[in-house]
Amino acid sequence: MSYTFWGLVNSLFILLSLYGVYLQLKKIRQRKARRHSPGTVTQVLSIRQFVVSFLAYLSFYIYGYSIEPFNHFIVWPRLIAASLVLAVLYHIWHDRRNRPARTGLITAIIFYVLAMAGFAASLLVDSWHFFDHSKNISGALILFVTLFLAYGYYAQIRLILLNGATGAVELKMSQMILLMDISTIAFALSMGLATGWPLLLLASVSGITKIIILCLFRWVRVSESARLRREQPANPAWQRL
Repeated sequence: MSYTFWGLVNSLFILLSLYGVYLQLKKIRQRKARRHSPGTVTQVLSIRQFVVSFLAYLSFYIYGYSIEPFNHFIVWPRLIAASLVLAVLYHIWHDRRNRPARTGLITAIIFYVLAMAGFAASLLVDSWHFFDHSKNISGALILFVTLFLAYGYYAQIRLILLNGATGAVELKMSQMILLMDISTIAFALSMGLATGWPLLLLASVSGITKIIILCLFRWVRVSESARLRREQPANPAWQRL
């Protein structure tokens, strides 16, 4: 009963987070309509942050179809989210046309194709050996992604601090993903630590980074040091992060 309730609650907040990612895409398109200088449309957006966000969504997609029973609450919302973040990475590459943006996009596409192949294999292979190995692989992937999630959001936090501005970063996306992280923690606890620990670990790390970013939105508005940093000439190095 608790599992079903928190699964439904988590799915609801995942849908809200999807709307947040959609708002990020919308903001990029709006900025593209107003600005035409290369790199300015996606200013302050961290390539690393969106790559690791993509991998986080995709790793849970893999985890959801690897465990028994198949977890619809995890699989389908995460697949949609990963697809939307992949679209953001495409826009970043299209705007900047540099090597880091191209590498991030290609990396995401490769992992996306591999995840789809894994899902196809899960439908074709009806064997406990497949689920046993894929669950171990997805668990290790989530550990790996958690470390890079912290690193990726550190890059986003650093960019905001260096520029004294949030640029193209969408506030509502961070707010909605934070709500999703909180509900994911509750859902993971309802699953039991033996099964839900990957969800609990990654959602906790993600939630902490979102709280920091939300605090930085206020810092940008009220801090004198942020204002002084905005008045300094833009450093092109941010496009590589």
